[in-house]
Amino acid sequence: MTDRIFATTWLAVCIVIAAEMWRLSVPFSYDPVGPKAFPLLLAALMALCCLILIARPDDGAGRFNLALLGKGSALIGVLLAYAALFATLGFPLATALMIVAVSRIFGGTWKMSTITAVAVAVGSFLVFDRLLEVSLPLGRLWT
Repeated sequence: MTDRIFATTWLAVCIVIAAEMWRLSVPFSYDPVGPKAFPLLLAALMALCCLILIARPDDGAGRFNLALLGKGSALIGVLLAYAALFATLGFPLATALMIVAVSRIFGGTWKMSTITAVAVAVGSFLVFDRLLEVSLPLGRLWT
């Protein structure tokens, strides 16, 4: 039963992700497929997995674990906030804040969470922006 509850909740998240990506508009396109394709494909694959979890027979052995339910709910909230704040805060800041939050949810210390977040956010921004030449938003707050 817990698998079905999780899958139903995550299916709703996939629908929100797909709707937000569908509304995404980019003033220029350097790729024939565009920036929507990858997030839409991932949302569709996650939704398919959710439908399989919902449809499969359940052995009934699962019990609610409130600690895990709280962590899962917090994780979903963090990911939705990340999607909502991505354009405003920009990739580096939004990603760093998301990584700190996820690290803290799963027991990371403030120090290690912050160091990891800054390293991953700056490193991935440089890889995408400089190496792969993929334009990532710096955020409306900074422009």
